[in-house]
Amino acid sequence: MEIVIDQMKAEDWKQVLEIYHYGMETRNATFEMDEPDWKSWEDWNQDHLQACRLVVREGERILGWASLLPISAREAYQGVAEVSIYLHKDSVGKGIGTKLMQALIEASEAAGIWMLQSEIFPENTGSLKLHEKMGFRKVGYREKIGQMEDGRWRDVVLVERRSPHVGLD
Repeated sequence: MEIVIDQMKAEDWKQVLEIYHYGMETRNATFEMDEPDWKSWEDWNQDHLQACRLVVREGERILGWASLLPISAREAYQGVAEVSIYLHKDSVGKGIGTKLMQALIEASEAAGIWMLQSEIFPENTGSLKLHEKMGFRKVGYREKIGQMEDGRWRDVVLVERRSPHVGLD
């Protein structure tokens, strides 16, 4: 069956949340371990940029999703966003992340976003490789930046990608 990258819709929420829960279970995708801060589509919808929410569909099944969060409400940072990208466990290693990230980059540039950033656990080598492949570069390392619910402190690698097309003025 053909895969299609499409805009995320409210009716995708259940599958999006299931994929996020898989990321939580890996203990290498997010600091959250029990439940996300957003408990409903409405909460999630409020926080994420409208123009850059994508899913990969194979028929009715969602194989992965990506979205952007603004990093600040301040006017100076309107062109900077944080990437969230999650794949269904059966989709890892099949090139779906690359296609999804490419579509997210294109959507972000169309929306006037000039810089994308991500904070990735150093143990999440798949995500680090994907980001590097898509033109992100390591710009920092944040030691013990957040604490997991089990008490462990975790480091993150800060990566960013500056658009060669947007924000050059």
